[in-house]
Amino acid sequence: MNLKAILEGILFVVGDEGISIDKLSKVLDISLADLNKILDEYMADLESSDRGLQLEKYNDNYKLVTKKEHAEYYKKLVDNEVSDVLSPAALETLAIIAYNGPITRNMIDEVRGVNSIYVIRKLVLKNLVKEVGRSEMAGRPILYGVTDQFLDYFGLKSLDDLPTISEEEDSEEMELFSSKYTEE
Repeated sequence: MNLKAILEGILFVVGDEGISIDKLSKVLDISLADLNKILDEYMADLESSDRGLQLEKYNDNYKLVTKKEHAEYYKKLVDNEVSDVLSPAALETLAIIAYNGPITRNMIDEVRGVNSIYVIRKLVLKNLVKEVGRSEMAGRPILYGVTDQFLDYFGLKSLDDLPTISEEEDSEEMELFSSKYTEE
């Protein structure tokens, strides 16, 4: 079994969240000493010039990140995506942030029912969403709000110009999920 390949897959799956060395040790079912040896080997493998990623340690968390020397290409990708049409997930996330902001990612996830980190990251890169502070909740999570570019993109002067959602509209929507036909 190639533990280095498994480690790489785990680091890919955890994404931006990263993973602690203790959790890695438990998941791989190996000692911390053995894990540190594998981490060192993997880090050395990634230092090769033909690799686009590197392994970073933030406090006690490890995660994969892109190499800084390739940043100009990532910037081109992001700049090209700005003109792309927004996906339904991005529009949904934008609506949640616009109507409820400032709001944390976990609150957005609760409303959407799925993890929103990737969508939020794309919206930040498109300058439609920005970090507006930190919540007073435990862990002081980031608060997100919409930008002036968001207002411009949707032709709004301020958030006050957002359409209001009335209770009647909500009840009509709920009726869509209720059947008019009942069993007798």
